[in-house]
Amino acid sequence: MTRADAIPVPGTPWIETKPQGETLQITLGGAWVTQSLDGRAGALDATPAGGARQITLDIAAVEAMDTAGAWLVYKTARQFRAQGLTVELIGAGKATASLIETVAKSDVPCPPQPKPENAFVAILLRLGAATIFVLREGRDLLNFLGHTTIVLARTALRPTRLRWTAWISHMEQAGLNAMPIVGLISFLIGVVLAYQGADQLARFGAQIFTVNLVGVGVLREMGILLTAIMVAGRSGSAFTAQIGTMTVNEEVDAMRAIGLDPMEVLVLPRVLALIVVMPLLTFYADIMGLLGGAVMATATLDISFVRFARQLSEAVTMWSFWIGIIKAPIFGFVIGLVGCYEGLKVSRSAESVGRQTTRAVVEAVFLVIVLDALFSIMFSYLGI
Repeated sequence: MTRADAIPVPGTPWIETKPQGETLQITLGGAWVTQSLDGRAGALDATPAGGARQITLDIAAVEAMDTAGAWLVYKTARQFRAQGLTVELIGAGKATASLIETVAKSDVPCPPQPKPENAFVAILLRLGAATIFVLREGRDLLNFLGHTTIVLARTALRPTRLRWTAWISHMEQAGLNAMPIVGLISFLIGVVLAYQGADQLARFGAQIFTVNLVGVGVLREMGILLTAIMVAGRSGSAFTAQIGTMTVNEEVDAMRAIGLDPMEVLVLPRVLALIVVMPLLTFYADIMGLLGGAVMATATLDISFVRFARQLSEAVTMWSFWIGIIKAPIFGFVIGLVGCYEGLKVSRSAESVGRQTTRAVVEAVFLVIVLDALFSIMFSYLGI
């Protein structure tokens, strides 16, 4: 709030002091605005009270004043009051008095420095807060799982409710477009497994069992796990960012306003797309991983492709292949569920989009690894 734009700035501000018995009259004049104050702030602060018991601040001669000048006047009055003196402000017009009053209301003391916490107590507080957050997040995610399951069942009874165009589009983005990076990573992992396995098995003269290592490792674990992690980082984060941006732009609210269910329009096509493409990507990753192992075995162990294939057929069973394929749709469902859930949790800020996207990737990868461990325990218990 300033009057410097409305009133032409006249001459330099000035200060005049005049002792009158026990009263000290301080008269201000000129333009008390930011661009003309210069060193007047120090001069006003340094005004001695002498032996006066009362201070009169006369600002009738002030021709222009903005918030900087009002702050100086208020601060001077506050300093004199702190010395036990009585301060009276006279000559202030309606606008100037209102400006000084506004500045006075803004003079809020800084909060005291918080006392340093005990380190052990601080650790317990953070641990407790993190535990409560995880429990609430798990509860909300479980609730979202139930909601998604209901929508899936309702759509299964009425397939016409499914957005087929959106479903095919998300299958292309999450499946077909992910093939180059998934294939490259799987091929390189097959190369690494073959190289490291051959290096260790060479000590026992059992290099041929490198084929067993690559086959079982890729088909049972590495193929599906790497595919799930890549899809979580690529497609799961994209789902969160897309839905989160729509939430920020109030497009989700607009859907609800016209009677559309965001679960059917946004969540269902994405989740179903990952359920369908994950087994296909896993099969592709298995082939590329075995191909990488075969190339490395041929280059370093002089094992031909025919011998590699013969040893592979003896080393692995159909269950080794089906274990990875069985996990794939479940992992796809979890990744799509978490990505859409975090996207719908985005608040009205761009910062929230980035935060929820990061959280979606972390949660999806964590849940995939936990589920993979549970599957390993279950299959081991069943003897598969």
